[in-house]
Amino acid sequence: MNRTLLRRTVLVVALTSLTGLSFAQKAKPNAAQPWPTKTVRIVVGFPAGSSPDLTARTLAEPLAKALGQAVIVENKVGAGGNIAADFVAKATDDHTIGLMINGNMTIAKLLNPKLNYDPLKDLTPISLIGMSPLVLTAPAGSPGATAQEFLAAARQAGDKWSYGSPGVGTVGHIGMELLKSRSGINPVHVPYPGYPQVATAMIGGQLQLSMMPPALALAQIRAGKLRAIGVTSGGRSTLAPELPSMSEAGVQGFNLEIWNAVAAPNSLPKPVVARLSALFSEIVRTPEIRQKLFQQGWQVAGTTSEGLANRVKSDTAVLGGIIATRGIKPE
Repeated sequence: MNRTLLRRTVLVVALTSLTGLSFAQKAKPNAAQPWPTKTVRIVVGFPAGSSPDLTARTLAEPLAKALGQAVIVENKVGAGGNIAADFVAKATDDHTIGLMINGNMTIAKLLNPKLNYDPLKDLTPISLIGMSPLVLTAPAGSPGATAQEFLAAARQAGDKWSYGSPGVGTVGHIGMELLKSRSGINPVHVPYPGYPQVATAMIGGQLQLSMMPPALALAQIRAGKLRAIGVTSGGRSTLAPELPSMSEAGVQGFNLEIWNAVAAPNSLPKPVVARLSALFSEIVRTPEIRQKLFQQGWQVAGTTSEGLANRVKSDTAVLGGIIATRGIKPE
């Protein structure tokens, strides 16, 4: 009797162990299920057809193929991209990332202390996608045969000249203030709704200069409506190799670029960040995507997460210094 009872007890324990193992084996794949488990969102802070939107849509398809999961682009427009950046910073689904412009990841909080997110604390850098200098642009009939002569004329004109930008706190505004501090020129700032309006004002003679994105500036320059003075990068740019840098124009050490990048909420798991960083770096270096981004006005970067973090830190220091010394405040 005791032997029968013992055998039954052993059988029950064995069955219980096997059942527990079976449940554990079924649960294990769910617990360690590979990312992503659902559609990935790339949030963009600008409307469809804008430069950040085009870049995000260029990246979405190859990213979806690499992940084996759907990737969609979602536009959350407003506040110069900061509405979208705030949304990304607060996302908790582990499947939301953002295509940001540099201002959203660097000086946003410096310009507006009441901002609902802190880019340096609430966003995790993933990869720097593309960079571009601005083009210092002037009316077609502006004085001086060279960039140096043009800047000499600007110094002589002082505050009788005006420059345009797409608004207070934009890179076009802060960059011109940086140039003023380094070159001795002193044109007055006139904000406009956007770069197309700035270009129209220069063509009409209401403005004497502006820092403009290459895609827009070069179209007007090659049509003979505007004149290129030089690019704002440290050296010549592959986007417009015929144009001198500001260093060649006599403004030593001047380096200002606009850029876009992919970032995520600070809560995104580090292994996912590392995987996305590697994927984006690989995607942008493929000949097809590199060419598409070049046509959109970008020199491909494709950095690691650490590389983007270093760029954010250095740009925040430089642009933040200009904001402080020139007393720039949001409108």
